[in-house]
Amino acid sequence: MAEVIRSPKVYDVCIIGSGAAGGTSAKILTEGGLNVVMLEAGGPLNPAQDFKEHVWPYQLPHRGAGVGGKGSDNFGEFLAPNGSWEIGGEPYTTAPGSKFRWFRSRIVGGRTNHWGRIALRFAPVDFKSRSTDGMGDDWPISYDDVAPYYDKVESYIGVFGTKENVSSAPDGIFMTPPKPRCTETIIKKACDKINVTCIPSRLAVITQPHNGRAPCHYCGQCGRGCVSASNFSSSQVMIPSAQKTGRFTLITHAMVREIVLGKDGKAEAVSYIDKNGRTEKKIYAKAFVVGASACESARLLLNSKSATFPDGLANSSGVVGRYLTDSVGSSGGGVFPQLAKMPAHNHDGVGGMHMYMPWWKFDRKNDFLRGYHIEFGGGRSMPGVGEFDDLCEAVEGYGVSLKRRCRDAYGTYIGFAGRGEMIPNENSYCEIDPDTADEWGIPVLRFHWQWSDNEIKMARDMQQTFRDIVEAGGGTYYAKVQSDGANPYGIADGGVIIHELGVVRMGNNPKTSALNGYCQAHDMKNLFVADAASFVSNPDKNPTLTIMALSWRASEYLLDQAKKGNL
Repeated sequence: MAEVIRSPKVYDVCIIGSGAAGGTSAKILTEGGLNVVMLEAGGPLNPAQDFKEHVWPYQLPHRGAGVGGKGSDNFGEFLAPNGSWEIGGEPYTTAPGSKFRWFRSRIVGGRTNHWGRIALRFAPVDFKSRSTDGMGDDWPISYDDVAPYYDKVESYIGVFGTKENVSSAPDGIFMTPPKPRCTETIIKKACDKINVTCIPSRLAVITQPHNGRAPCHYCGQCGRGCVSASNFSSSQVMIPSAQKTGRFTLITHAMVREIVLGKDGKAEAVSYIDKNGRTEKKIYAKAFVVGASACESARLLLNSKSATFPDGLANSSGVVGRYLTDSVGSSGGGVFPQLAKMPAHNHDGVGGMHMYMPWWKFDRKNDFLRGYHIEFGGGRSMPGVGEFDDLCEAVEGYGVSLKRRCRDAYGTYIGFAGRGEMIPNENSYCEIDPDTADEWGIPVLRFHWQWSDNEIKMARDMQQTFRDIVEAGGGTYYAKVQSDGANPYGIADGGVIIHELGVVRMGNNPKTSALNGYCQAHDMKNLFVADAASFVSNPDKNPTLTIMALSWRASEYLLDQAKKGNL
């Protein structure tokens, strides 16, 4: 048995996880005067040492592809050290017949160290979907409840964009966006021809000095991390604010096992494994904020069993682990001959899209419910690991002739990725696998997954739209998709889009939900789940901005309740 070492100190709040939810909560609670301890399962982050922002391919062994090309399994060796599809000693399982992949982070800042920085507000209709089309469930809160917190988050972290008055994509508080590049100009003209809305994107990348952070210098490598903190990450923007208060303690390499109940029936402590010393320790606090990422948060609650909660902490409703969703994803692209004629030029810009297509068919009847947005990009950016794999597969030759073909094709491709809303279904959920544990002895998750016909029809529509845009722009469309098989119309496996959420949902009824509208557990008032586990639906918008807005809102509520002595 591992030795149990008890901490005599009782913190005001213990936060589990350091990503979008945890970092936001830490900032608000410490600035509000509370003493906060944060537990992070991974190690610390040093941007100056850990980010490969301006490293050239020739500076890394195997040009960043890793030995045997293994580096490409996690998007290449250039990217910020934020996580992995597979973590040694920490497995997860999938049920027979299910395909699900789970990208997990083990570092301060979590997945915010390399996310796409796409910062989209949910629309009013997204909070009331069941009232709109009869499927899924309405949120217990409305857009008007969250809008002031979108304002606060955008004002603090910095988001570029333009006010467009598109009902499916609410406007926010924006900095001036970067100008379109030649590839985006081509696609904008093509979209105008076929009446597809195409507008400047909304990204959490600052284009002017902001709160001591330098503006983006347009190196185009956001995914590698940003030493100047010009793009947002919790590790560089939220957590430093908490640290400046002097009321913040960060404990890294802390693998949380369970949340422990006190004699009063409320959460009293967190039991965690110190991964460096391989000892089990406890941290005591008056309140707890879980922000470990949606499925890790559900796993923690399900593993926190007691006589009071035999099915897991805060799970009297039985919904923890249920209602698992991910974004509907399908992709394709086209080759544009006019780009081959372009003189060599510097493809300056942010490391992401300068324009995108918000959902535009909300005013008509479609073959499916809900909607999707389209992300796109291409041109003469820094070639990434595996960029010419498809070309090498399609053409014969090697040496000089193959290199010439690669150079001729370079910069002529523009790729498209659809991101749509999945409606929760009873066949997609996660649960504890009774037969498998990680190296720390903590039971792991088992995933069940199934797309419905609605999502497959959405993917089909994405593919047709991609083709229409490419052909309207004078290009030739390419996509390796089939209408049937394991991935009809190119629909990505569950989890691959890394927008998994909804497994500790909020609601007004304690019998059908785990949390109230402030992310507070129905079963105990000193427990909050502030990450995307709380979501009721998974609209076509990337979830990070809403995670931060809900965490900010929940943290202000927690702060108020703590001052009133209600926790």
